[in-house]
Amino acid sequence: MLFRSRAAVCGAVVVFVVSVTFARSEAGGVHSSAVVDAASGDTIVGAASMYNPFKPGKLEGGPETASGERYDPDGWAAAIKIGLREKFGGVLFGARPKFALVEAVGKKVIVKINDVGPLVPGRIIDLNERTMRHFDPSLERGVISDVKVSPLAGDYWIPGPVS
Repeated sequence: MLFRSRAAVCGAVVVFVVSVTFARSEAGGVHSSAVVDAASGDTIVGAASMYNPFKPGKLEGGPETASGERYDPDGWAAAIKIGLREKFGGVLFGARPKFALVEAVGKKVIVKINDVGPLVPGRIIDLNERTMRHFDPSLERGVISDVKVSPLAGDYWIPGPVS
């Protein structure tokens, strides 16, 4: 009797894991095609760099972003150039962050635009560490040129790589 109840519990766990995996894979497919449709025609092209206020010797602002969130090097986030603030919903303290599709070196990622800054001339976006490592795993480049940044309509996006 004990064996049958353990087998039933094990079977239920397997069914649950398989259904969650299947649901995630279906959602990922829908998410990637929806990104293309939601990206506005206001695509901006320029260079991207990385920022991390926790690295010693950096001149960036403190650990709090313009939206009021704490800087998270492990999230999928970015700071947009101050002059582009309005294209990305203002990026205001306490307001919900907006999202953008960032394309470079044959890869795409959805980032949360939760900060703004006076970037180096020619640069349009500063990526946090995790996002920069997606495009440049060794962080040897320092700057990625020809980056396309498109604001995404709505605020229901899940930041991360797009397949």
